[in-house]
Amino acid sequence: MLILTVLQGPDKGKKFELPANEPQLIGRSSEALPITDNTVSRRHAELTPDAGLWFIRDLSSQNGTYVNGHRISGRVALKPGDQIRVGASLFVFGSADPGDVGVVRVLRPDQIDAEFEHTLSSNEDSIVLAEPEPGLAAAHHLKVIYRLTTLTAQSPDQRTLLAGVMELIFSEFKPERGCIMLHADAPDRRLEPAVVKYHRPPRDEGEARISVSRTILQHCLKEGEGIISTNAMNDPRFAAGDSVQRLHIRSAICAPIRYRDRTFGAIYIDSSINNYTFTQEQLALMNAIGQHSALALANVELTSQKIHAERLAAMGETVASLSHSIKNILQGLRGGADVVEMGLKKEDIGVARGGWAILKRNLDRIVNLTLNMLTFSRQRQVEIELCSLNTLVEECAQLLQGPAVSKQAALILDLDPELPPVPIDPNLMHQALMNLVTNAIDAVESERGVVTVRTQYHVPDPLLGQSPPHAELFVVDNGPGIPLDRQRWIFEPFHTTKGNRGTGLGLAVTKRIVEQHCGRILVESTEGRGSTFRIILPADASDVIDPSATAHSRGHDHDVMGDPGA
Repeated sequence: MLILTVLQGPDKGKKFELPANEPQLIGRSSEALPITDNTVSRRHAELTPDAGLWFIRDLSSQNGTYVNGHRISGRVALKPGDQIRVGASLFVFGSADPGDVGVVRVLRPDQIDAEFEHTLSSNEDSIVLAEPEPGLAAAHHLKVIYRLTTLTAQSPDQRTLLAGVMELIFSEFKPERGCIMLHADAPDRRLEPAVVKYHRPPRDEGEARISVSRTILQHCLKEGEGIISTNAMNDPRFAAGDSVQRLHIRSAICAPIRYRDRTFGAIYIDSSINNYTFTQEQLALMNAIGQHSALALANVELTSQKIHAERLAAMGETVASLSHSIKNILQGLRGGADVVEMGLKKEDIGVARGGWAILKRNLDRIVNLTLNMLTFSRQRQVEIELCSLNTLVEECAQLLQGPAVSKQAALILDLDPELPPVPIDPNLMHQALMNLVTNAIDAVESERGVVTVRTQYHVPDPLLGQSPPHAELFVVDNGPGIPLDRQRWIFEPFHTTKGNRGTGLGLAVTKRIVEQHCGRILVESTEGRGSTFRIILPADASDVIDPSATAHSRGHDHDVMGDPGA
């Protein structure tokens, strides 16, 4: 059986069977293969069988037809594995895998039919009491339901869930073949195979096909009833070479996957063992499996919807916070531009310089905001190298000397001359230090503010069992301090103590950068007496682990990098 599988495009994952000696049209017209790609012409390309081979030709489409990346102009022979691109869709031409879920065919009543030996509503109580040993049967069925409950509680996604359900069904019912059919998300709600399983590998393409009666499926889904059918071999409409006759299908069960008023699909299994048919008790158990599976599928959907809603809420909060910050910066830019324009009109360079100072200050704010947004939203690999922390502090102080002078605040450096180079990413640590010192300058009062940046190096004493060598960096200010009830939130994104002047990203980014260096950041603050931010960094390169290491490794290093003052 030759098929076309959609690898890319709106119909990704779909499979189209290519019947022998029947040309197939690719396009959006009603007689073409049912694809939803709007970039494909109504009559885009044609597939034609000829002497055992398949050929493709473009039908003067607008975007052209490509085979293995080359645009075709004439009739081209296809071989298995060839890739065909039309519009935004990419197909692969080849044979069906016997284990592929695309080998299930739902046949019309004129192709296959079966009478219902017994039906059971999915809401009907189990009838295990019809067993010769009802107590044993009830206990066994309870064990099956318990295993199913455990499985559905642990399965994180639909694919894993349904594969586990099918494994459980095969271990309990011992069928020859089975599949789980689910309604597609498409408007027509057609049934598509989600899981296909065989007791033994199919010997040929005929055995690989699972032919399911549309009559059985429709009744099962419409009425919400499980069905046992045992007369497929006796139907006179089957020809001698039909797959049902050749496979000797003697018994089948079909049960709905139904939760409340919603039907997700159906479970189908069949068997060809002589003198064996599925029982009504097994049908009752299959109905229960279908109900539990539907409940689990509903829970998977609800979980996905909850995660999606939480992401939308987080996005909304982020957009609102950033929009507020950007609006304030734009107002500052507009005010500065107005002052510059006023100075230019009056030809007063002093007024223009005052406006330029406002512009520059707000330009710096939006640059810092952009850098923090990029750092916070993107996890990038830390590039560790041995750098002088003192030199980094001096560079930041030079950049921030202007804002400090404008505020008439003192910026004091107290650097440990014995501090050796430490393993850090200089770019990231520069950004973290700029955030801390900028916050400190913003916090202090004009004309009396003092900001001190101090570095220290600690060498452990082996006799005292102290922590490994580490460097400390302090940013101390004499500002108003941080209220105690706000200190626990200051490292959370979009929580700021600056009011309209802050974005709430600076400290969150700083904390992430420090933790990426296997360090710690602490804050000590008293209202009316200022704040001290303290960064502790390992000074030994072997202590700076890769950010992708396991949580256990990170926890170990965290213990090693305990508070040296403890």
